[in-house]
Amino acid sequence: MTRSPDRRAPFRTRLDVFITEAERIHHGGIEALHHTRVASRRLRELLPILELQADAARTLGARLKKVTRRLGPVRELDVMAVMIETLERDRRFSSAALRLVGAAVAESRDAERERLAEKLPVAKLERLARALERAARHIDSSDWQRALPSPQPRQSWMWALEARVSHRASRARSAIEAAGVVYLPDRLHGARIALKKLRYAVELLSEARHRPLTPDVATLKQAQDLLGRLHDLQGLINRTREVQASIALPDLLAWRGLGSLMRAVDDECRRLHARYVRDRARLIAVTRRVEATRPQPVSASHLAAS
Repeated sequence: MTRSPDRRAPFRTRLDVFITEAERIHHGGIEALHHTRVASRRLRELLPILELQADAARTLGARLKKVTRRLGPVRELDVMAVMIETLERDRRFSSAALRLVGAAVAESRDAERERLAEKLPVAKLERLARALERAARHIDSSDWQRALPSPQPRQSWMWALEARVSHRASRARSAIEAAGVVYLPDRLHGARIALKKLRYAVELLSEARHRPLTPDVATLKQAQDLLGRLHDLQGLINRTREVQASIALPDLLAWRGLGSLMRAVDDECRRLHARYVRDRARLIAVTRRVEATRPQPVSASHLAAS
């Protein structure tokens, strides 16, 4: 028997991840911080379709967005530190130059960790978690009332979710088209963010309808990962340029090593961009397909049984 759409399980799943991982972000755990940030994004994707009071949804969304942004700088430095360790094992990249950049990244990372502990203490995260718990109880209460016999069962939240997926697909396609085929890092970053939001929305729709993920989701994730790697490498170039500018001119060996590193990383960026351009048409086709998808109506008997 096909189960009817359920908005409680997706919200609970993401809320549990957020609460569990947020408790560990100040213990130096890279994965805990990453999972907390992803959970905050996924919860933000859910809030608009939960049928909460407008002010409550807006406030929770703003608080979650602030968490996402606070965690961002530390997450980027975590990724860069790991990437530098990986590149040191690749002969194409200067180990000496990478060590110089790695030292600068480690210093910035420590400073950002301290700033994060000050701006986003555990107590603040706990207060947000309690507010989200209250929202979860509201959903449980609301859905229990809807389970009562009704001549016109409603599933407006499901249609709102489908409309959101369609909107995300349209925005993603626009971002891809705006990025074009020339290597423009800022526009490619915009396309990556749009693809990430689309993927989260599509995954949520599949989960809510108890449907398996389609191959299109894998395509979205592959493109997001590729553009994410591209963004991280471009960030390494920018950081290397800063380190090079801070070196005294007499140290020509270090200066040249950093220049060589930037050229090697830029070559890698161009290679990844060529892969993205090759798959660009297929990615646009996916966004069109997702945008055109419509959820099938759920029968009254299924709704009454939920």
